[in-house]
Amino acid sequence: MSTLYVVATPIGNLSDLTGRAIEILSAVPRVAAEDTRVTRKLLNHIGAFPTIESLHEHTSPRRLRAIINHLESSDIAVVTDAGTPGISDPGPVLVEAAIAAGHKIVPIPGASAIITALSVTGWRFDRFLFLGFLPRKTSEKNAALDSTLTEPGPIVIYESPHRVKATFRDINAIFPDRQLVVCRELTKYHEEIFRGDAKSALSRFKEPRGEFVVVIKGVGEQAVLTPNHEHDPHGREEAEQDDEDF
Repeated sequence: MSTLYVVATPIGNLSDLTGRAIEILSAVPRVAAEDTRVTRKLLNHIGAFPTIESLHEHTSPRRLRAIINHLESSDIAVVTDAGTPGISDPGPVLVEAAIAAGHKIVPIPGASAIITALSVTGWRFDRFLFLGFLPRKTSEKNAALDSTLTEPGPIVIYESPHRVKATFRDINAIFPDRQLVVCRELTKYHEEIFRGDAKSALSRFKEPRGEFVVVIKGVGEQAVLTPNHEHDPHGREEAEQDDEDF
């Protein structure tokens, strides 16, 4: 059986494309892509010229079957415009179909807006919650944010320039004074990293442009302490001190 390669592409800077991704994209005869025009630019950049098939959220079952049929005879790579297929982007439907058909699935990791944003927060955490793009309806969006009020680790949100101000207002209402790290146009020429609360973010991004990753600081480990720790003001400190001895 053939192999479906799930290939992560740069989130902005083309130099972030890995050597392994270049090797795969240069070798496969066919690439399934979210936007063929965007992918063609990337492939031209590395001097690769496979056939490109369109694969997006509105792809018909007929086109999906055609791609799977091609996979019967040769390897295929699947990419999105930026980042990893299937992470708030098209891709899972093809992976699911390829698994069902008995094909091998190989991930080719690369740049990730989620991890890139978290890496510059300067916060210590053992977990995070990724919400992707929030619902469009205000009531549903607020419900999603409300559900994370006691989340110990950072909360990561993707947002477009057209909706980010409304999202800042909602965050300000639900998480007043909670610290944010707002990353705009990560890895691109106009990359910007802002630190502050939602109110100050509203003031900073009066005419927002580009794609945003918003990271809301979690409440910390205190929110998930056991009842014994909650009633023992010294137990936690001693446990943390013991950890530092290793």
